[in-house]
Amino acid sequence: MQTSLLSSSRHLFGNQPATETAIFGGGCFWCTEAVFKALKGVQQVISGYAGGQVENPTYEAICEGSTGHAEVIKIEFDASEISFNRLLEIFFATHDPTTLNRQGNDRGTQYRSVIFYTTELQRQTALAFIDQLKQQGILAVTEVSPAPTFYPAEAYHQDFYARNPHQGYCQAIIPPKLKKLQAYFNQDLR
Repeated sequence: MQTSLLSSSRHLFGNQPATETAIFGGGCFWCTEAVFKALKGVQQVISGYAGGQVENPTYEAICEGSTGHAEVIKIEFDASEISFNRLLEIFFATHDPTTLNRQGNDRGTQYRSVIFYTTELQRQTALAFIDQLKQQGILAVTEVSPAPTFYPAEAYHQDFYARNPHQGYCQAIIPPKLKKLQAYFNQDLR
């Protein structure tokens, strides 16, 4: 009954679904972008940079590791279709939150595990999730910080995996993440 009332009010008053923003860093943004673009309820994923001291950073500067930015993705999602908590489950399942400033062979602060929260509820949810991981013996070193300025990455980084599936890095790193996503989160896939 409640759902039909909500749907009716959206129709009558023209309200759009509640769109939220999440910003995650879990290593190379080509990988995290490919994972989150596959999810129902995710409206947009933009690869970019956040958390550093330099305005308008470039990919080359990020790779040097001197700007303080992390490679991140900005996710716009419909919270009525997929919750922030579910996004956290997928985030933690598809990267290694236990290695400081490293994901596989990618090393440096630009590859750190980070959640830049956009609301107080996201902060509380992320900290509670990390606490649950610790109670399970998983020592996550994931940073949880307020969302700073987000800088979109250069155009050639957007939809990188979709446009370059045969590129060496993409072939080696992304398909295992997508297989894991399909195995454990199939009900969440488009």
